[in-house]
Amino acid sequence: MKIQHLLSYARRAIQDYHMIEEGDRIAVGISAGKDSLALLLALRHLQYFYPKKFELEAITVSLGFDNFDLSGVIAFCEKLGVRYTVYETEIGKIVFDERKESNPCSLCSKMRKGALNDKAKELGCNKIALGHNQDDINETLLMSLFYEGRIHTMSPVTYLERAELTIIRPLIYVPEKDIKYFAKKEGLPVVKSPCPADGVTRRETTKQLIYKLEKEIPSLSSHLFGAIERSEIDGWKARS
Repeated sequence: MKIQHLLSYARRAIQDYHMIEEGDRIAVGISAGKDSLALLLALRHLQYFYPKKFELEAITVSLGFDNFDLSGVIAFCEKLGVRYTVYETEIGKIVFDERKESNPCSLCSKMRKGALNDKAKELGCNKIALGHNQDDINETLLMSLFYEGRIHTMSPVTYLERAELTIIRPLIYVPEKDIKYFAKKEGLPVVKSPCPADGVTRRETTKQLIYKLEKEIPSLSSHLFGAIERSEIDGWKARS
């Protein structure tokens, strides 16, 4: 996938769900994974020609793990001309050492989101862009069904009233395999997650289940996403 294709996906999602307005100051949450780096690159390119002018900040919430080298990401942001802030926290220590959570992802996610929201507000941002792709949306739907007994997934746009921030997800139309190819082709400075739970989460289990089912039902992912688009859950009918 070329940058033009990534931009096409992102721009369509942004326009379909009115994600960006004139004068927005958008914090891009950088996990240092392929999705968030591709998102930052796409939004930086979009700035050059999108009719509604907006500003960008890049933010990483560091969980405090030692083996998390962000030097490549720092150089990447400098090359793009986007200010990059690393917010140092002790979330990893709290979740794994102090609390010894049996299901660490839930608490970690909540704390990371809170930290990202706080830093975005501090930097004067009114929106946060996250790099969730089409596969993430599908997996969240199945996780909610399997583990919570409800129909729910991440929405394209979410307003957080208490934080006075809007969350946007411009990569919702992009399949994960396309982002993988793009990240490798462009040489994005992807950093492997240092989290001890990486690869052994409920999300990974769900991802592998979809992968197995797709061998029998090749169109499964597109059917799942199509069902979400046609649903009335979580703001997916917001288009006009």
